[in-house]
Amino acid sequence: MTIHSHTQPHITLVGAGPGDPELLTLKAVKAIASATVLLVDDLVSDAITAHATPTARIVYVGKRGGCTSTPQAFIEKLMVQEALAGETVVRLKGGDPFIFGRGGEEVAHLQAQGIAVTVINGITSGLAGVTSLGIPLTHREHAHGVVFITGHTKQDASDSVDWVALGQTAIQAKLTLVIYMGVSGAAHLQNALLHSMPAHTPVAVIHQVSLPTQRHVVCELQHLHDTIVREQLASPSVIVIGDVFKGLLELQASQPTKLSA
Repeated sequence: MTIHSHTQPHITLVGAGPGDPELLTLKAVKAIASATVLLVDDLVSDAITAHATPTARIVYVGKRGGCTSTPQAFIEKLMVQEALAGETVVRLKGGDPFIFGRGGEEVAHLQAQGIAVTVINGITSGLAGVTSLGIPLTHREHAHGVVFITGHTKQDASDSVDWVALGQTAIQAKLTLVIYMGVSGAAHLQNALLHSMPAHTPVAVIHQVSLPTQRHVVCELQHLHDTIVREQLASPSVIVIGDVFKGLLELQASQPTKLSA
C-alpha cells in the first residue's frame, strides 16, 4: 500500500532587516538555517546568507530600483515550483516583507496556489536609520506619529502621492515622514512639499543604513535636492522629514559642514 503525504507546502517570508546581520531576529536566523532553498533579494548581504546551511541552494532574485530586476511573476512562479517539489523555501527580503517588500502580493499569490505562508518581520531601514543617529521617529513634543511612504511613483500616474496634501497633514498632525526610494525624485518631492511645509523643515538622508558604509546628511527641506547631488547620495537611501531632527540640524549648523559617517 502506498502512503501519500498530505503535508501542505509551505514558504517562509523572512525580513533580513536593513543590512547589519546583528539586527536579524532570532526567528529569522532559525528560518534561514532551516532552508533548503533561499530566494534572496539584491540588497541582502553575504553576512546574512552565511546563516544558511552549506547544502542550501541560494538563488538571487534581485529587485532594485533603477536596475534590471527579476520579474515578480518569475519569482512567484519559482517559489511555488520549489515548495511543490518539497523544498523548505525561504524568501529572504531586505528590510521587512510587509513594508514596501511586495510581501502582500506574494502571500496572496502563494495562498491562491494552496501554499501556506509564514511571515517573519525584519527591522525596516526607516527605523534603523534614524535610530543610528540617536533620533526617534516619534516624540511627545515634535512628532505624534510617523508615515512610511514610497517616493517611487510615476509623477503623471493617477495614483501618484499628493505630496502637497501629505505635507499639510504632516504639519497639522505633527508627523515624521519616512520616504523610501525617493532619492531619484528628490527634486519633485522638494518642490511639492515646499507648497505646504516650511522651507526650513529639517530633513535627513541616510544612505546604506546600518552597513559599515552608511553615510548621512542633515539639511533643510529647501536644500534637499542640491544636498543629495552635492554629496552624491544614491539608492539605497531613506529620506526622513520632520522636526525630530531640529536638534541635530542646529548642532550641524554650529560645526563645519561635512558628510557624516
